Amino acid sequence: MTHDVPIERLWGAFQLPIRDALHFADGHSCDVALDSDAPSGLRMLAPFNLDEMLETDPSWTSEVDGLAAVDLGSKGLLWGGEGSYGSEGFVARLTADRALIWAIFFMESNPFDRIQLSGNVAVFSSTAGFEITVDIDDPRTPTSLAGVVGVPSA
Repeated sequence: MTHDVPIERLWGAFQLPIRDALHFADGHSCDVALDSDAPSGLRMLAPFNLDEMLETDPSWTSEVDGLAAVDLGSKGLLWGGEGSYGSEGFVARLTADRALIWAIFFMESNPFDRIQLSGNVAVFSSTAGFEITVDIDDPRTPTSLAGVVGVPSA
């Protein structure tokens, strides 16, 4: 793991920026929004520069801790949990050696404490009843609950 990418440096300390956002290990970030009307429960918004955000306020981060995990064997781990404050939650995909692939942080989701996986589609559920459905290979790919084992289709 190299620590010259800010998100990797933060992840190495089990921290994520306090912003509703999706972050990739390569440094790309975009804003996201919880949206119960979207099939995935999530809307992807505009990209932003994490370096610039952290330059403005480098302390605007939250420590994260996992509450749920799905072991993907040699393909890594899915992890969901909480931030420093009760309203925060995050979901992430890690490599087999626990390096970050991607992470999504929410300021008002509450902790994510359940993960269902079917193929490459994961449903992360929070203690406040939010559910987001993502393609674990690329969470930007539109997906929905339809066809996920154990989840009734609408």
